[in-house]
Amino acid sequence: MIKVGLTGNIGMGKSTVCELFKKLGAHVIDTDKIVEELFNDTEIVQEIKSLFGEDTVKNGKVDKKFISQIVFENPLMRIYLENLLHPKVFERIDEIIKKIPLRGEPNIVIVEAPIIFERGYQNRFDLIITVFTSEDIALQRLEKKGISREEALKRLKSQFPIEMKKTKADYIIDNSGSIEATAEQVEAIFQKLLAMERKYAGN
Repeated sequence: MIKVGLTGNIGMGKSTVCELFKKLGAHVIDTDKIVEELFNDTEIVQEIKSLFGEDTVKNGKVDKKFISQIVFENPLMRIYLENLLHPKVFERIDEIIKKIPLRGEPNIVIVEAPIIFERGYQNRFDLIITVFTSEDIALQRLEKKGISREEALKRLKSQFPIEMKKTKADYIIDNSGSIEATAEQVEAIFQKLLAMERKYAGN
C-alpha cells in the first residue's frame, strides 16, 4: 500500500484532483469530512466550547463560521484548535486505512489535507502531491463560492506559499487549465503510483 498526502492551498482544486484519483480506483480520504464528523462528537464539542467560549456552540452544534473567523485572525487559536483535532483526525485515517482490503484493487490511498507542510506532517506519508494554480485563479474560484476576496486572501495568507509547497512535493499538478489537462496529469501520476505499489507488493 502507498499512502499519499495531497495538499495545496485553498481554492486550488484539491477536491477536484481527489475526485479524478477516485475515478481511477484510488482510495481517497477527505480530512475535512473527518473534521465535520468530529464537530458532531459530544466530547469534542465540549472541548471546543472550553477553548473558544460559549458563543462557539449553538443548539449543541459547533458554529463553524464563528470559529473560522477566530482562527484565521488569531494564529495561536488556530494552533490550539489543530492540536485538539489533528491527533483524532490521524486516528480516523488509520482506522479507515485498516479497513481497506489489501487485494483486488489498487492499494493507493490519497489523503486530502491542506496543511501537511505547515504542521510538518509530510513524514506520515510515502509521497506528497501538491496541487497548484495562481493565486488570482484561486481567488476567482473562492469568490464564485461566495467567499469574499478579503476573506479568501486572509485564508491564503494563513497557509505556506504555494511555490514552497511545490518545491517540497514529490509530484505537482497544475490545475490552472481545463479539467482534461488536469485529468491527464492525474492519470500519469496514478500510473507511476501503480508501478511503485506493484514493486512494493512484489518485495
